[in-house]
Amino acid sequence: MKKFKEINIELPAPKDPVGAYAASKIIGNLLYISGQISTNDKGHLIKGKIGKDLNVDQGYEAAKRCGLAIISQVKKACGDDLSKVKSCIKLTGYVNSTDDFTDQPKVINGASEIIAKFFDNKGLHTRAAISSNSLPLGVAVEVDAIFEIN
Repeated sequence: MKKFKEINIELPAPKDPVGAYAASKIIGNLLYISGQISTNDKGHLIKGKIGKDLNVDQGYEAAKRCGLAIISQVKKACGDDLSKVKSCIKLTGYVNSTDDFTDQPKVINGASEIIAKFFDNKGLHTRAAISSNSLPLGVAVEVDAIFEIN
């Protein structure tokens, strides 16, 4: 696809759920994407606590990987037709961080910026960046999303 080449990104394969939930759900013209956890380009979990095991830049990259996984799930949910996306409405980012860590927004910028870069003006979204004392499987970051589609 042209956009992937333009911004030089390779999407990971969309992962199937490993629990009692759906990876995505369409209600009317809203597409909900379940939380995508941080994995590297080999599919291995990016684990650790930001502020202890990983720094802000490493957290940013982990969040960026979550953003790429979100795009991959959107592509799958839209039958490989990303032109169906009207806008990204909201991201919620969860950062596995130490009690004194306060740069959650800088970490979640990794997901926000890749989605904004990929979808251009349609990628501008509202957001929450939340600290967590733990995330599934010990991952560093998890991000979920809501999109408006045609």
